[in-house]
Amino acid sequence: MIKLFKRYYSIRKLLFFTGETFLLLISLLAVAIYKHRYNISIIYSTFLWIKILFIVFMCQISLYYHELYNFKYGFSYLDMTFRLIHALGGACLVLGFIFLIYPRLLPAKWIFLVSLLVFVILSSLWRYAYCAVLKKGLWTIPVLIVGNGDFPLEIIKEVRDNADCGYKIVALAAETPYPQTPELQNINFILGFHSLYKSVLEQQVEAVVVAMDEKRGKLPVKELLELKVNGIPIIEGETFYEHLTGKILVEKINPSWLIFGEGFQKSFITLISKRIVGIILSIIGLILTSPILLLTAILIKIESPGPVFFKQVRVGKDGKNFVLVKFRSMRVDAEKYGAQWAQKNDPRVTKVGRIIRKLRIDEIPQMWNVLKGEMSFVGPRPERPEFVKELAKIIPYYEQRHAVQPGITGWAQISYPYGASIEDAKEKLKYDLYYIKHMSLLFDLYIILKTVKIILFREGAR
Repeated sequence: MIKLFKRYYSIRKLLFFTGETFLLLISLLAVAIYKHRYNISIIYSTFLWIKILFIVFMCQISLYYHELYNFKYGFSYLDMTFRLIHALGGACLVLGFIFLIYPRLLPAKWIFLVSLLVFVILSSLWRYAYCAVLKKGLWTIPVLIVGNGDFPLEIIKEVRDNADCGYKIVALAAETPYPQTPELQNINFILGFHSLYKSVLEQQVEAVVVAMDEKRGKLPVKELLELKVNGIPIIEGETFYEHLTGKILVEKINPSWLIFGEGFQKSFITLISKRIVGIILSIIGLILTSPILLLTAILIKIESPGPVFFKQVRVGKDGKNFVLVKFRSMRVDAEKYGAQWAQKNDPRVTKVGRIIRKLRIDEIPQMWNVLKGEMSFVGPRPERPEFVKELAKIIPYYEQRHAVQPGITGWAQISYPYGASIEDAKEKLKYDLYYIKHMSLLFDLYIILKTVKIILFREGAR
C-alpha cells in the first residue's frame, strides 16, 4: 500500500509543485535578465538568488494558505484563477511590507510586479493542464472494492470528493446488489465473488480493497488468495480509508489491526526533536506575544472580577494529571453546576473571552506547560479527567491517546471543527490515533504551519 501510494500520488503531486516552483523562479529570473539588457552574467549573483528564492518562498506560502494545492471534486477553473490572483495579491502586500523594512531585498519594483504577471499566466496554464489530467483520471491507480454494507460507499465517496487522491474506483464486487446512488455512477458492479480474478484482469485493476461491514463468515478467502498469489495487492479497507482521510476508523478496527500493523514508532530522535522544538517555539512565542499577554490580562481584569488565568486539571501522558494554564475566557461561576462541555455561542463566555478564543490568544499561556514538560507543542488535546472517565467507557481505544504528551495544537484540532459532544470526541480520536501512529518531526512542522493558517483565517474556535 505504501509503495502504491508513493508510486503515484506523491510523485504526481511533487511534480506539480516542483513545476509551479520552477515557473515562478523562471518568471522572476527571465524578467530580471530582460531588465539587465539580456546580461546572463547576473545569474551568478548570489544576492540576486537570495532575493528571488525569498520571493518564491513567500508566494508559495500564500498559495498554500489560499488552498491552491488542494483539488476537490467539482473545482472550477475560473475560481482557481481568481484565487491564484488573490493569493499573489496577498503575497505582494506581505512582501511590500517586508521590502519597506528591508529595501535591499527588493530585486526592483518593475521586475517584481511584471514577473508576477508572467507567473499568473504560466501558472494558470500549468494548473489547467494538471486539472485536465485529474479530470481524465490519468496516472491514477484503478481499484476494485470487495465489500458489503455502507463501508464501500464511504470509501467511494472519499475518493470521489478528493480529485487528487491518486485512486480511481472502477468496480465494486458484492454478494447482494446495491441501490443506484450518485456515488455508484460510472462504477461497474460485480454480483458475487466467484470470478474476482477474471474481473480484475478485465477491468485492468492494480489493487483490490476489502471493505466489509461484517467479515466474519463472509470473507471470500479462496478468491482473495488467488488474487494475492497472482501479484494483485490486497488492501484492508480500514488501511485504505486511513490513507485517504488521515484518520483511523476506531469503530471498525480490532486490536490486532493496531498490534500487528505498521506505525506507532516513537524513536528517541523523534521524541528529543519534539521536545527541543517545543521549548524553542514556546520561548520565542512567549517573548513575541508578551505585549499581547499583558494587554489581554488587563482587559480580562477590567471586564469581570476574578483571576486572569484559568487553571484546570487535565489528563496528560500515561494518564497522569497536570494543571493546564489558560487565560480565563468565561465567568468565574461558569461551572457552578459541575463540568460541562463548551457549546457554540456559549453564554458563559465573556466579551473579551469570545475575542481571545477566536484568535486563540487564550491558548498562549499553555506554552508554560510545554516548558515544564507537561505538554508538547503538538499532540492530542488534553481532556478533563471527568470527561476522560466517561469517554473511555463509550469510545473504543480512547485511552490510547494518552500514549504521547498532549499538545497545544494537533492533527485533530486542525482537521476537525471544535467538538463539544461524545460524537465529536469520537471523531477527534480518529485523528489523534492517526497522529500517534505517524508521529514525526516533519508531521509536527506541517501541523504547526496549518495551525498558523487556521489562526489567520479564524476558523473553528468556540
